[in-house]
Amino acid sequence: MTVTVETLEKLERKITLTLPADVIQNEVTKRLKDVARKVKMDGFRPGKVPMSVVAQQYGYSVHYEVMNDKVGEAFATAANEAKLRVAGQPKITEKEESPEGQLAFDAVFEVYPEVKIEDLSTAEVEKISAEVDDAAIDRTLDILRKQRRTFAQRAQDQAAADGDRVTIDFAGKIDGEAFEGGKAEGFQFIVGDGQMLKEFEDAVRGMKSGESKTFPLAFPEDYHGKDVAGKTADFLVTVNKIEAAHLPDVDEALAKSLGIAEGTVEGLRADIKKNLEREVKHRLQARNKQAAMDALAAKAELDLPKSVVQAELDRLVEGARADLKQRGVKDADKAPIPDDLFRPQAERRVRLGLVVAELVRANELHATSEQIKAHIDELAASYEKPADVVRWYTSDNRRMAEVEAIVIENNVTEFVLSKAKINQKSISFEELMGQA
Repeated sequence: MTVTVETLEKLERKITLTLPADVIQNEVTKRLKDVARKVKMDGFRPGKVPMSVVAQQYGYSVHYEVMNDKVGEAFATAANEAKLRVAGQPKITEKEESPEGQLAFDAVFEVYPEVKIEDLSTAEVEKISAEVDDAAIDRTLDILRKQRRTFAQRAQDQAAADGDRVTIDFAGKIDGEAFEGGKAEGFQFIVGDGQMLKEFEDAVRGMKSGESKTFPLAFPEDYHGKDVAGKTADFLVTVNKIEAAHLPDVDEALAKSLGIAEGTVEGLRADIKKNLEREVKHRLQARNKQAAMDALAAKAELDLPKSVVQAELDRLVEGARADLKQRGVKDADKAPIPDDLFRPQAERRVRLGLVVAELVRANELHATSEQIKAHIDELAASYEKPADVVRWYTSDNRRMAEVEAIVIENNVTEFVLSKAKINQKSISFEELMGQA
């Protein structure tokens, strides 16, 4: 086999492969004989089908398989001998002219780029921190109490207020015509919880049982119901029942109902704080990891393999189609989703993946078995039966690989943060949790 490697542009290469024609033909003949021994055809006993008949029936497919196998093997051998790190799948085409007794092919492909990472000490990273304060614990307690609230019917002359559960009938019309989803009877919602559009809640707030009202409601331009988005409807609403909410007291009974063994308010608050601190830790890690990765990517110089970017694009598009299908969108698998919608995301993923891999290789930041075990133990600690969670992870190679990838990312994050100039920033619990 003769190998010629040619650089086309940037990461694109071409290898010319030549294979003896008799090697191909001998392998085709061998495989056809194997087929002849096993194939069943009408009019012939098993193993007695003439080779000419077998060749006529299966010759093309067998020849195709042999060509794929042999050319693939030749390409792999040539790439290995040339010490090339091939990115993606090669595009292989047969040449029109070949040396006598030979078959020649051109294999065009990309190689992985050389990754150059600048001095990370010149990078700047904003590292955030946040604390769980008493106000955060109080807000969480309020949420837990609301989840366990009960309702009692208000007197006939009492008006609906925030926190009340109302039962209503309503009917909406646009330009005098009813529209889909614009009518309901015995519908319940909590006033002030944001379940309904603000204009709807404002209209019901202050109404009494048995009272009716007509009011206009302008649907937002980005409303999920496209048939009514941006339009104004006239609604007739009738209040059938108003129920006032009762939230349980913060006492030993509430603590016990929430699984606090000692049944004390102090124990309940301590348990909430522990859970919030765990969530804060994870969110801080995610935000600081993102900042470190952004700084790392900004300090790297490399070309992106188009084939790898395209593969990532394909995965993102398929993921989007799967999401649409899960939401019940008709013919989601045929939805026209342009690549450009995900191209920046795909390019960033590929870029960051190559840069991280180079940093891991150059600085031996691979995940150790001890780190992987520690991470799994930490994940399992928040569950009722940690040992079962540990077994769930360790019994599956794919899940273990996911944990290993997370540990490697954490190692890279810590490495970048140890080298870069850190700008510390303290933010509130609400801002971290997206409540500000």
